[in-house]
Amino acid sequence: MEISSLQNPRIKHIVKLREDKRQRRQDGLIFVEGFDELTLANRCGLIPQTLLTSPELASRTMNIPAAETLILTRAVFQKISYRENPDGWAGLFTAPQYSLAELKLSSTPLIVIAVSVEKPGNLGAILRTADAAKADAVLVCDPRVDVWNPNVIRASRGAVFAVPTLEVGSIEALAWLRSHQIKILAATPSAEEFYTSIDLCEPVAIAVGTEDEGLTDFWMNNADIKVKIPMMGKVNSLNVSIATALILYESVRQRTG
Repeated sequence: MEISSLQNPRIKHIVKLREDKRQRRQDGLIFVEGFDELTLANRCGLIPQTLLTSPELASRTMNIPAAETLILTRAVFQKISYRENPDGWAGLFTAPQYSLAELKLSSTPLIVIAVSVEKPGNLGAILRTADAAKADAVLVCDPRVDVWNPNVIRASRGAVFAVPTLEVGSIEALAWLRSHQIKILAATPSAEEFYTSIDLCEPVAIAVGTEDEGLTDFWMNNADIKVKIPMMGKVNSLNVSIATALILYESVRQRTG
C-alpha cells in the first residue's frame, strides 16, 4: 500500500503517536525511526506491527518481518519523521512491558536508577551506556520524560530495547532493591569518597539525578554509599549521562580486571 497524501488519517495518527505520550500509552504503541534502531529492536525480539518506508529516501534494504508495510512518498515520510535527514525507515511497535517481578538478574546485579531525568538525550545516552556495560536493568524513577519518546529511542541508538527499562515509583524501586540485597550508590558532588575507591563488584544500583537539582532527598537519605567524581576545573558537576558512564565503567573495570 502506498500513501501519497499528507492528510491521510493514518499519517496523522502516526504523527500524533510520535509527538504525544498520552496517545502512545492509549494505543500501547511506539514510533521507532531509523534503520539501525529498527534492526536492533528486531534483534531484541520485537517485530513491528507496521513497517514504514520511502524508497526515495531509503538507501539500505530492510529484511525484518512485519504485519504490514506501508510505502510513503518522500513528502509523507518527511512529515512523520523527526530527523533532519531521514533514512527512509520507521516502524510502529507494541510497547515492551517489564515488571520488577519479572526481571532476570545476574549473580551480581548492576542496576541504574535514573531519577527525574528530564532530557531525552540524557536518558537515551544513559540507556546506551547501560547496555554497553551490560547492566541488568535501568529503573526510571519519577520520570519527567517518557521512556518511549522517539528522541530517547534515537539517543539510545535503540539500546532501550536491549536493556530492560522500567518506569517505576521510587518507593517501589527501593523496596525491590532492598528485597534483593542490592546496595544503593548515590552520585553526588557533596560526597567525601571518590567513585574509584568503592567496591563495585558487589550487587549495586547506581542512582543519578537531574543536573540542576541532583538526586532527590528520598534517594540521598536511602543511599548506602555516596560517591563523587573528581572535578579539577571550575565547574562542579558533569552531564548526568557522562557521570553515569564513568561509574558504570568503573564497575566494568573492577569486575573484569
